[in-house]
Amino acid sequence: MERETFFTRDKSFYKQLFSLLAVVAMQNLVAYSVNMADNVMLGSYSQEALSGAAVVNQIFFVVQQLTLAVGDGLVVLGSQYWGKGQPEPICKLVGAALKLAVLCGLAIIGACTLFPRQILMIFTSDEAIIGQGIRYLSLIKYTFALFMMTSVLTAALRCVKTVNISFSISVVSLLINVSINFTLIFGRFGFPEMGIRGAAIGTLIARSTELLIVLTYLWKADRKLKLFDSHFLKRSPALSRDYRKVVTPIVISNLLWAVSIPMQTAILGRLSSEAIAANSVATTFYQYMKVIVVAMSSSSAVMVGNAIGSGDMKRVRSDARTLSVIDLGIGMVLACVLFTTRGLLLSFYNMTDTALVLADHLIVIMSMVMLGMSYQMPVSSGIIRGGGDVKFTLYLNLISMWGIVVPLSFASAFWWKWPVEAVVLVLQSDQIFKGIPIFLRFRSYKWVKKLTR
Repeated sequence: MERETFFTRDKSFYKQLFSLLAVVAMQNLVAYSVNMADNVMLGSYSQEALSGAAVVNQIFFVVQQLTLAVGDGLVVLGSQYWGKGQPEPICKLVGAALKLAVLCGLAIIGACTLFPRQILMIFTSDEAIIGQGIRYLSLIKYTFALFMMTSVLTAALRCVKTVNISFSISVVSLLINVSINFTLIFGRFGFPEMGIRGAAIGTLIARSTELLIVLTYLWKADRKLKLFDSHFLKRSPALSRDYRKVVTPIVISNLLWAVSIPMQTAILGRLSSEAIAANSVATTFYQYMKVIVVAMSSSSAVMVGNAIGSGDMKRVRSDARTLSVIDLGIGMVLACVLFTTRGLLLSFYNMTDTALVLADHLIVIMSMVMLGMSYQMPVSSGIIRGGGDVKFTLYLNLISMWGIVVPLSFASAFWWKWPVEAVVLVLQSDQIFKGIPIFLRFRSYKWVKKLTR
């Protein structure tokens, strides 16, 4: 019998991992840049248009978290079936996930159609911003369902380690979005100047193209899933129950986290204008670095799920230990890059001296947070959740965010009147202290759960 090693020695493991990591990270970076393109172009058009789009993007953030949950539930189950060498159940799971995505997308579109003003007033009371937001939302709402369907189908491909197409889709989407935005926002090449509605049209066309490309790939080029040969939309009660059991805790966890983010932004927004500007700059750099961590989390879920599906428990443990150490190493690199380049990055901004100093302090704090997040997120959402333990992350996020971080953040900002730096540290503290229970759960290996039938 082969002896269990602490780290995985199979070279193919590292080749597959870093190939997945590189492609998913680039895909996430390009996808993040699609939204950034809207912000940059609308920011150069008018402040009201930018603010209107920013408010609507708060809705999209919730949609995005719901979409990630639907896709992650599919990856948890699907990757185990692929490791077991059974692609047929994955197709049925895709059908269940796609139906859920369409249902959620239509519900959100309905709410945005019936109550657009009421929804936007949750985030702002400025009538000019609400007016721009309604114009943007009237078209952008249709992209929510398109985005959810595309994300589910790319998650299905990720289960079987097909990721290059996802990167290609993101690049095409970015190019289309930027081109149409430039043409329609400002009225170039003989087209009318449409402002914020031009940005919405660009995003709508880009999202439609994304879905068309992934459907064409699955129909014509895919040789692993063969989705359209499998009657994937035909209901399988047993697999649907398995999927609901896995996806429900993930959906609740993601939505609880999604609701907490605007609350954190609101806390800082009531401190000072310098705090808003400095935090915006610091988190922009942080979010770009976070793309790699999110990619590591997605890649870890696939690798661990495949290993569990294969039935080799020794390999599962060694793979997981290897991944956790790589996570920590990536975190150290990202933290050092963020810390050492902060002066160069801040030199591109024209802010008051007070705001620049505060932004510098916040980037130092975010460097420490980056180290903690780079360990806890891929281990909890990647290894532990990908290993089949979907409830641990739910309970952990519920207690840490709503039981500790949110109450302490309100107290530190409005009761104890702490400095902005201290408030930000409290807001981000869960990224550090969650590492302890995650490490203990990881070392127990109780998260290894075979979910396949």
